Amino acid sequence: MDATPIGMLLRERIADVPNFPRPGIVFKDITPILFDPAAFRGAVDAIVARWEDHGVDVILGIESRGFIFGAAIAYRLGLSLVPVRKPGKLPRPTVREEYELEYGSDALEMHYDAITDGARVLVVDDLLATGGTAAATARLVESKGGVLVGFAFVVELGFLSGRKRLGDHKIQSLVTYT
Repeated sequence: MDATPIGMLLRERIADVPNFPRPGIVFKDITPILFDPAAFRGAVDAIVARWEDHGVDVILGIESRGFIFGAAIAYRLGLSLVPVRKPGKLPRPTVREEYELEYGSDALEMHYDAITDGARVLVVDDLLATGGTAAATARLVESKGGVLVGFAFVVELGFLSGRKRLGDHKIQSLVTYT
């Protein structure tokens, strides 16, 4: 999608931050997209256009920037938003999924009653890197009987091959770095 006007606009807005969060990493900062109403609206509109005819029932937004895009998409589609958070952040009973990181492990949680059996779910996040967080979120959805319709990302770091961890699910990325 990079070659589209919105893909090019988004790529122009994304800021490279060298050596963040640690030396050797070039962080792709999407906050300039949020500063630009046309870019933010364009990103949301492009995701909505891709998924509005797929029978989605629920939007899952992954902590934390996935909440921002997910909320706008849920609003536009007239759907509920389910936050997927780090452990201990949700106040009611949760279901938890652990996943491996390069150096250790982490976990994600969502409210136990957030997904009903057969609900068609779109997972939204700002960035696809190694795919661990997105894959863990997919397992959360499936553990509750949800049907994963697909994933929508603003940015994909294609050189990290995170897409491979997401199986045969449909994936939308507005900007891809190879």
